[in-house]
Amino acid sequence: MQSDSLARTAALPKRPDWREQIRCAFRRADELLDHLGLPGECAPDPSFPMLVPDAFASRMEPGNARDPLLLQVLPDADEQTSEPGFVADPVGDRQARVGRGVLHKYHGRVLLVSTGACAVHCRYCFRQEFPYADNHATRAGWTGAVDYIASHPEIDEVILSGGDPLMLSTRRLEALTGELASIRHVRRLRIHTRLPVVLPDRVNESLRDWLSQLPWPVVVVIHANHAREFDASVDSALAALRASGCHLLNQAVLLRDINGGYEAQRDLVCRGLDAGVMPYYLHLLDRVQGASRFEVGKAEALSLLERMRRELSGYLVPRLVREEAGAPYKLPLL
Repeated sequence: MQSDSLARTAALPKRPDWREQIRCAFRRADELLDHLGLPGECAPDPSFPMLVPDAFASRMEPGNARDPLLLQVLPDADEQTSEPGFVADPVGDRQARVGRGVLHKYHGRVLLVSTGACAVHCRYCFRQEFPYADNHATRAGWTGAVDYIASHPEIDEVILSGGDPLMLSTRRLEALTGELASIRHVRRLRIHTRLPVVLPDRVNESLRDWLSQLPWPVVVVIHANHAREFDASVDSALAALRASGCHLLNQAVLLRDINGGYEAQRDLVCRGLDAGVMPYYLHLLDRVQGASRFEVGKAEALSLLERMRRELSGYLVPRLVREEAGAPYKLPLL
């Protein structure tokens, strides 16, 4: 199988379009493991599909079964088991739904589930069972979402999430922001995305042009969990976002065996800052069913945060938070 994987990779055109890179992504565990020179995966087929673009897989260490990037995306047999307290909707997305693709949890801001598509399927994803087919804002051409925002003058910030909003074409993103621009009380746009990290070629000329022409301050919140997720291509994509006028933040999830120790967290925030990204949130794991193997306990997390405060500059220490269904904001752990 290794020769098949090498032939498959060699067949890819040099730096193909980002959509082509998604079409050629790894979708089977045995394919990815063979590509990394590791024994085949015998776990049952996952209910949450696997998807890993080569741009992300290329940063994994060949022959290392405990690679921190690999562990984030590799299906595991434990996903098929039920653990007490781990549920399908751990953060209350369904109860916060106020319209097709519109989640209104917190005062002054509204989240649009713009698409169900992602460029990578993280095994700890808290929305892996979200009913995207009937609940993303693009399905109705944004109309319902824009009408809801227009009718609520307290909303001054719109958050594009998903899935991943940058999986949409730039043309569709332009259509949305063109409608939002007519709403006077909207003052900021926030984009939650993993694509600049896992698929940096998505930050292309058309996307940069769109961002640079938006009428509001734009905050792009990327999602990187480990320092090795950054490389020269990611640095270049992030520099392009900054040049387009975006403010860059990173939010990470605290994950056992991936970034649960002090050195991994120190390296993550320092490498992010080197790339022009400030640390924002460090989330305790959202307790979605099938993800219990990733959980780091509260006491351990607080001990880690205390060491980060003692040994790092204050601006390098993210806010340690937990999201709870029905809470009026992300709950800080102090």
